[in-house]
Amino acid sequence: MNVIVSIMRTFAVALVLVLTATGLWAGGTEEAPAAAADKKYVIDPTTDKPVVAPEYGGTITYTVPALGLNSDPYFGHSDMIISGVTEILGIGNWGVDRDEWDFRAGEIQVPYTIGRLAESWEISPDGLTYTFHIRKGVHWHDKPPMNGRELTAKDIEYNFHRMLGFGEFTEAGACTFGQCVDLLLSIPWESVTATDDWTVVMTLKEPFLAALRYMLVDYFVYIMPPEVIEQHGDTQDWRNLVGSGPFMLTDVVEESSVTYVKNPDYWGYDEKYPQNRLPYVDEYRVLVIPEEASIMAALRSGKVDFKQHVKSLDQVESLGQTNPEIVVHEWWFRSSDSFAPNHRVPPFDDINVRRAMQMALDNESIAATYWKGHANAIPHGLIRVNGYYIPFEEWDEEVKQYYRYDPEAAEKLLDEAGYPRGADGTRFKTTLNYGAWATLDYAEIAAAYWAEIGVDVEIDALSSAEYHERLWSRTGEGIYSAIAGNLFDPVMMAGWYHSDDMWNRGGSQWPELDAIVEAALAASTNEEQKRLIAEADKYAMSQHWLIFGPISPFFSFVQPWVIGYSGEMAPPTPNEWHVIMARLWIDSELKEAMGY
Repeated sequence: MNVIVSIMRTFAVALVLVLTATGLWAGGTEEAPAAAADKKYVIDPTTDKPVVAPEYGGTITYTVPALGLNSDPYFGHSDMIISGVTEILGIGNWGVDRDEWDFRAGEIQVPYTIGRLAESWEISPDGLTYTFHIRKGVHWHDKPPMNGRELTAKDIEYNFHRMLGFGEFTEAGACTFGQCVDLLLSIPWESVTATDDWTVVMTLKEPFLAALRYMLVDYFVYIMPPEVIEQHGDTQDWRNLVGSGPFMLTDVVEESSVTYVKNPDYWGYDEKYPQNRLPYVDEYRVLVIPEEASIMAALRSGKVDFKQHVKSLDQVESLGQTNPEIVVHEWWFRSSDSFAPNHRVPPFDDINVRRAMQMALDNESIAATYWKGHANAIPHGLIRVNGYYIPFEEWDEEVKQYYRYDPEAAEKLLDEAGYPRGADGTRFKTTLNYGAWATLDYAEIAAAYWAEIGVDVEIDALSSAEYHERLWSRTGEGIYSAIAGNLFDPVMMAGWYHSDDMWNRGGSQWPELDAIVEAALAASTNEEQKRLIAEADKYAMSQHWLIFGPISPFFSFVQPWVIGYSGEMAPPTPNEWHVIMARLWIDSELKEAMGY
């Protein structure tokens, strides 16, 4: 039986026992469970399932293994601090039917995006002018120097100018890091102008199909407080942070915790239940717990309500045995266990060596044993967004043969490439620059398979900062941990294939691939862009741009008294996780009945 199904069934039985014992369950049906007279249920309109009616109050506690403390998006990722405090123009529609869009992909698409700070927008027929109508009645938090003043279009203009290096920020220049360049600066900007207090007009030099999505939900254009930046130069000191969101940041203990409290004057309402003003909880806390054993103990004791991004099936099974009431959700949104060989230098500049490294991996057996059948070993390129990639079964047979486990053929390829076994049986030695998000066990298993064909791979386990420094400076030798089969933004990922892109992990410099990517980014229709991105993905995999590893799920653990969550990643992006917390509530009666 599937481990998740088994755990969920066990949980259902356990929960019924708890409710019966406490007098909260008195029989009933799946559609409308009968309960005590003071217990109210509503139908979740996105799932058609009954849930305990929303209630206000309480605290949700979430845990992370480490915490980035940047609180200014101009200087890099700031989401773990400012999400939920500051806001962007758009948001995923939390009220959409989950059968239509389940929020488990890495990015939200425009059809499922609604306005947040921008209430509505129009695009000119030539695709060059975007007019945003800013929502009235949105106020900054009542904290100096903003003091609750109303947010206006000038605030939007100020923040876009700052990130783009326009107007008064020309001398300082635009953002220069990673994905800010990939996303925000990939747009051919002409101008961003507030034409009055409630209208912002953004113009482009030429059409760019992905522009609207980046304008609405690019998580580097959080609307930050202008007066704070003018007074302090930036918002890197979290104590100065002021936003317009559902939470206010009140405390940061480095490497320990972050605390947010409810914004009593928040403008937003629940997309599922439009009569309810957000947020539901009074407080939201993030605890830093790096050790797995401590995380499990915190979940078992009820100290933590949420744990996200768990990769270990052992943890899932362990909690299922000791705490069957804890709900387990899974996301199949990428392979975190693929590899990118450095194509620029020997031995990986030879396609036959890259082919051999792929053919040496018995991914089907690894998926069946290590992941206990809970992984997808079907090869993918970078992209797994429907319409933007070509499925493996449609690949050319000439290419498909190199993605099947065949160690004898792999050895023959290495012989032909000029890498015979030495006296000790080793053909060559190389290094895996291991990224902390990947599964170390799988990396060790892969290294053992490569040893069977005479390739000695040393695993250099790196912190996230060390990994990215080596990648971006091209100082790491051998192989990089990589991701594949992604449900992220396909336009952004297509850009990673380009030889000039900092996220080109293998460092490929193939003119044919660059030409396809450039044509895809300049495409004038969605259909043309999809076709070209799929072509780029197919070409890259024919050249073995990466070595594919199985797609395995991430898990999240949720206490049963947290209501309103159905396994979503976040609207609109995974980096806005705190936004979900404003839309969840605590079943205080159940929590108390369970002794917490």
